[in-house]
Amino acid sequence: MNPLHRRWLVWRHADSPWGHLFGPAPADEVVSLDLETTGLDPSRDRILRLAAVPVRGHRVLLSERFERWVAPGRSFGIESIRHHRILPGDLVDAEAVPAVVADFLRWLGPRPLLGYCIDFDIAMLDPWVRALTGFPLPHRRIDLALVHLAHLERRQPERAQRMNLDAILADTGVPALNRHDALADATATALAWRVLHAR
Repeated sequence: MNPLHRRWLVWRHADSPWGHLFGPAPADEVVSLDLETTGLDPSRDRILRLAAVPVRGHRVLLSERFERWVAPGRSFGIESIRHHRILPGDLVDAEAVPAVVADFLRWLGPRPLLGYCIDFDIAMLDPWVRALTGFPLPHRRIDLALVHLAHLERRQPERAQRMNLDAILADTGVPALNRHDALADATATALAWRVLHAR
């Protein structure tokens, strides 16, 4: 989001219920976000699970996490189930996506968002955020894949290529536990980001 557009949004929505999203972000704090979805097409696929974990200083704060099952509003196929191992029965008590997104924004506040290929997660969330607030997510975004690539370019330019999350976790020494689970991936992303900062 360019600074002029952001400034206009701050002025336009300062007194709205969502004005707090434009406040000053806390120093040295980000939120690691991961979604599980029915597929990889933001125009067609739906969110099944949303998990986010705050990172404050050197600490990954699982005790302050946000985690929700999301009702997709339609059925999903076997390929989706093979990927994330979420069954229709897991979603019996899932909430409607507008309610989940509203609660998530209230919880998130103005904190920056961290994720692996974060643009995909933003693309999945933005239509719901726009419908709710009238504007796209205004938060600063940090892509772990790009942070890792920049790290390699500085330290080992001969290895400098964009890696998948499993390779980044291996490179940073973070265990890849329960991959394709939203909370596990958000936590692993947060830990890998802290390792890169420590280096």
